[in-house]
Amino acid sequence: MSSSRSDVDATRKMQEALDLVFGALANRHRREIVHLVALQPYSISRLAERRGLSLPAIHKHIRVLERAGLIQRRKIGRANFVALKRTSLRGLQDWVGQYHVYWGTDDETLENYESFLTTNPSKEE
Repeated sequence: MSSSRSDVDATRKMQEALDLVFGALANRHRREIVHLVALQPYSISRLAERRGLSLPAIHKHIRVLERAGLIQRRKIGRANFVALKRTSLRGLQDWVGQYHVYWGTDDETLENYESFLTTNPSKEE
């Protein structure tokens, strides 16, 4: 397989993983679950209690978070515990980090870009 083909495949996989993470974090209950398990592992029943959700509802949220790679589950005795899995958050952080402001502060961004375009008219897209 050529290098460009493997780069395309890697990019596609990364984007698919980001889609899963963004989809999982689009729900406030799941964001709160991520917050809680980032602090310490929780049993699924305790998470349901903390969030005021039924066990079927919390299991649905847990499955979405697991599919996105945001949490991991382990059975200890009779209870299932979940904990944060940081790998997916690192990918999200890397993606967000690429949008570092290159044209100044948020207030200056458009003004600086306008000035750049005025001095380099061929760069306008």
